[in-house]
Amino acid sequence: MPTVLLLVPLVCLLAGAVLAALLGRRTDACLALGYGATALAGAFAAGAGVGALVGAPTPTVRLLTILPGTAIALHLTPLGAAFWVVIGLPVCAVSIYAAGYARHYAPGDTHARPGTEGVQAHDPGAQGDHHGARTTPGRYSLGALGSVFNLFVAALLLVVSATDALGFLLAWEAMALLSYLLVVYDHRERPVVRAGLLYAVMTHAGTACIIVCFLILGSSAPGGSLSFDAFATAGRHLSPGAATLVFLLALLGFGTKAGVMPLHVWLPRAHPVAPSHVSALMSGVMIKTGIYGLVLAWFAFLPPGPPWWGLLVLVLGSISAFLGVLYALMQHDLKRLLAYHSVENIGIILLALGAALLLRSGGQHALAAVALAAGLFHTLNHAIFKSLLFMGAGAVQNAAHSRELERLGGLIGRMPWTAACFLVGAAAISALPPFNGFASEWLVYQVLIAVGLHGGAAGVGGGALLAGSALGLTGALAAACFVKAVGIPFLGLPRGRGAAEAREASRPERAGMVILAVACLALGLLPLAVLQALRPVTRALVGAPPTGSAAGLAGALGAIVVPGMTARTAWHPLALALALAGLSVLATVLVRGLGRRWAGAPRANIASRGPVGFPTRLSETWNCGVALTPRMQYSATSFAQPIRRMFSAIVWPDRTQEVRYTHAPYFVEAISYEVSLKPLFRRLLYTPVQRVVLRVVHLVRLVQNGSVHAYLAYVFVALLIVLVVAH
Repeated sequence: MPTVLLLVPLVCLLAGAVLAALLGRRTDACLALGYGATALAGAFAAGAGVGALVGAPTPTVRLLTILPGTAIALHLTPLGAAFWVVIGLPVCAVSIYAAGYARHYAPGDTHARPGTEGVQAHDPGAQGDHHGARTTPGRYSLGALGSVFNLFVAALLLVVSATDALGFLLAWEAMALLSYLLVVYDHRERPVVRAGLLYAVMTHAGTACIIVCFLILGSSAPGGSLSFDAFATAGRHLSPGAATLVFLLALLGFGTKAGVMPLHVWLPRAHPVAPSHVSALMSGVMIKTGIYGLVLAWFAFLPPGPPWWGLLVLVLGSISAFLGVLYALMQHDLKRLLAYHSVENIGIILLALGAALLLRSGGQHALAAVALAAGLFHTLNHAIFKSLLFMGAGAVQNAAHSRELERLGGLIGRMPWTAACFLVGAAAISALPPFNGFASEWLVYQVLIAVGLHGGAAGVGGGALLAGSALGLTGALAAACFVKAVGIPFLGLPRGRGAAEAREASRPERAGMVILAVACLALGLLPLAVLQALRPVTRALVGAPPTGSAAGLAGALGAIVVPGMTARTAWHPLALALALAGLSVLATVLVRGLGRRWAGAPRANIASRGPVGFPTRLSETWNCGVALTPRMQYSATSFAQPIRRMFSAIVWPDRTQEVRYTHAPYFVEAISYEVSLKPLFRRLLYTPVQRVVLRVVHLVRLVQNGSVHAYLAYVFVALLIVLVVAH
């Protein structure tokens, strides 16, 4: 691969940042050139990643020399190349989408601001948030938004292609700072500032753990080198205690960025308040840099560890997956719902990585390669369908001036393209065939069952089977959640004026969503091609490549999961897709045949035939003689109520009901019902820690009181202590 191909994406991003800054006052030019450069960079990055995975040699490019013997270099390892694809594909589509979406931030635009509309002054994590339209025009710098967006994408690419700890940490901090600026873009809203502050605190706490992790590895590296190659050599010679410390520090540092529970508290607050195209990349792409760091530290730097490493990761993955989808089901803010689903899918990825750690420690390298490939495959899939879903949420928010599910409804007739693309993303994240989410989750299921049946010790096998059960429950709750997320806003009658007057998204927004919807289907139909492309990654990290054929995959899994399993009994995605298409055609033919018989009804009630030949009736839906109103349909609250009651011991709901009477107690005028949640880890972990910190701060304030006399007394006492000790 020529050196210039590695530099093209970065050059495009720098050019896009400069153009966006210079053309900030010219809306059309700023959007077209600024985000066009980002889309081009994403396409080149994905192409370079694919080229590196299929065998093209990748040179090392020295970008900057800081100190003698220390340089910032760029090199695509197989793992880094895979993550360039994970970054590049969504960036290309999201940037096209942003060229239309970001227009709503132009100065003087009177639409509700997409990133912060309706954010209230109370705790943004509360369930009862309202999200109305804010129509006051403001001054938003499109140039600043586009420029920081380009630099943010450049930092993402540099993080996964750095060759040493210094370059990695510089890129990591740049990514954190730029993403913080994007989160607090609408800094006039207090909840936005609070969410940004929480994000900054959590991400820097994670960075501190990463620095200590790198320092331990660097102290054991030959010559104290900070290069990743030296870290890989040093990791093999670490003592068991030091290796465990590195493992835990990596889990804390990178797990915070990935959003692993209980380190996830920043994610459902920061992602909803950012502009939707920023949310798409933060939730779909940026948190994957945490997964990159975990894979790098656990599989490239550290030798095979004890089985409890894998069991710990399985436990955290199960908790993240189950609680993430459960809290998502309780949300009525569409973007916050999607943010919690990011926690869920990070949990699914951790399940695959935990299985890979267990299999690697047991010496089953071939199956460990399949487990690692399953985790990386789901990483790619989640980046695509989560970016698609956030783009759909942003389009709905722009059109209906709300992201509160209780104010939406009936959008499928007004926004058919958005509804279709959002439905594809919902099917993919719910692991429905033939989309990509099903392909990777099915592979994770198979790996967990394999570990459970032949994992060695009873505790290891039982833990893997319990993790598989948690994944099954998670899948069921995810399907229920997206029935709500699709049905409430898109079906039924409009619940608010904004939904009733909504219009379809702009052409760039639709184009970006269609690209990722097609990618969801393509990756679902061609999973073996993805496994084939990941062979260099698993060969470098585990020592064995995953099989790239149906027969080989069935042999690797079937010999352990189902004895006698062959390629003919393995799942074939293309055949399944054809079978589903055939069933759909058969159902259409049967319904049309029945429709012709039904069409024999009196012609006065039949206006015309629909696109597939169904008769269209003009009569109103019968409702006992009363006209239908939006109040007669299911709400988001009522939809989630049975599941909320089932898991009330976990979600801990607070219910507030207010009844107003015309003449008490018989004539009710109105009933107001509100439910708020107290997240498990907030009440058990963060609230007690917060109380302790506030008490310590209160004591410090008593000492740090501003009195000069007190400070002189402190100096005098300290001097006496020093003299006594010295004597």
